Amino acid sequence: MQISVERIKQLAKEYFSEIQAIRRHLHIHPELSMQEHATSAFIRQNLENWGIPYKAGIAGTGVVAVLTGEKPGSKVFALRADMDALPIEEAGQAPYKSINQGTMHACGHDAHMACLLGAARILQATSPHWGGTLKLVFQPSEESVPGGASLMIKEGILENPRVDGIAGQHVAPMIPVGKIGVRNGIYMASADEIYLKVIGKGGHGAMPQNIIDPVLIASHIIVGLQQIVSRNGTPWIPSVLSFGKISADGRTNVIPSEVKIEGTFRTFNEEWRALAHEKIEAIAKGIARSMGGDCDVNILKGYPFLINHASLTNNFRKYAAEYAGSENLVELELSMTSEDFAWYSQQVPACFYRLGTRNEKLGVVSNIHTPTFDIDESALETGSGLMAWFALCELTGS
Repeated sequence: MQISVERIKQLAKEYFSEIQAIRRHLHIHPELSMQEHATSAFIRQNLENWGIPYKAGIAGTGVVAVLTGEKPGSKVFALRADMDALPIEEAGQAPYKSINQGTMHACGHDAHMACLLGAARILQATSPHWGGTLKLVFQPSEESVPGGASLMIKEGILENPRVDGIAGQHVAPMIPVGKIGVRNGIYMASADEIYLKVIGKGGHGAMPQNIIDPVLIASHIIVGLQQIVSRNGTPWIPSVLSFGKISADGRTNVIPSEVKIEGTFRTFNEEWRALAHEKIEAIAKGIARSMGGDCDVNILKGYPFLINHASLTNNFRKYAAEYAGSENLVELELSMTSEDFAWYSQQVPACFYRLGTRNEKLGVVSNIHTPTFDIDESALETGSGLMAWFALCELTGS
């Protein structure tokens, strides 16, 4: 490769103020899943200003831009950023606080988009020094099942030309700014949504002989379902079954006729995942019927587990060490959280890594999906430069 890591760092520094302004604009104007219309328009406007061709309207609001190097090369690489925000009211007082009530970029997707646009600027500026094709994927609806990744894949973004590999970058508020998190192999869990409706016969709480109590049945179901992981799951396949919502619209002395339960199941094995679904339904219905009631079971299958391809991820370790220093690489632990980037990882070699954004001196310590989440914006310089460096190294085979 003729271009050096020092040149990429220099360009990342030169473009930093522009990328920071982009991130702040996006943070001020967040939009929920599949509603990212203004966000998409803003991305398209920047691409047009820079003369970067793109295709819009993919999976609704998605955008895919394409950069081609001026040197010979047939390799095709992709970089992905997600676009949607969360239904959270922002509590911070930053000058770039969200103006859209009840909506906030609490998962760092504004930073992801800004870094990808920054990488586009760097890669465009260096196009005489590399060959091949780079796809820049701006994806909607990461936060909502089935996930925008699956929809964009169905619309063919990994084809014509076929992508040889794809990378995704995600902010990490638990990792200090300047450091990069990476893990080989299986990294993040599959995620399914579980909806149960326990059906009984309501009535007066003082007359239990006349009712079939769905509240009591629901309690037994929640306890009973815990045996799926503890007594049916293979101990060396991590699994989590958790319930976060119970709705029983009764009163102190009124037993309702139905109770709704919502939860999640997560694991790292597709065969066990399917078997667990069967057991959830069998146990829930069995307990309900044994107590005189019934239970409707709806399991919404979500994202698969995420795999970091060994060869591509090992390459990334090398490139990231060159860019940030080996002392700034952090080994990530297996995570029971999920990401729809997993859909890409099931189709082509993929690498999903973490960008440190924590700065305790600045008080930037809140976790993602919280009302006080923010990032140390200096991470934008590292993030945009590292994405560009990764892509350049992959396309040139360095």
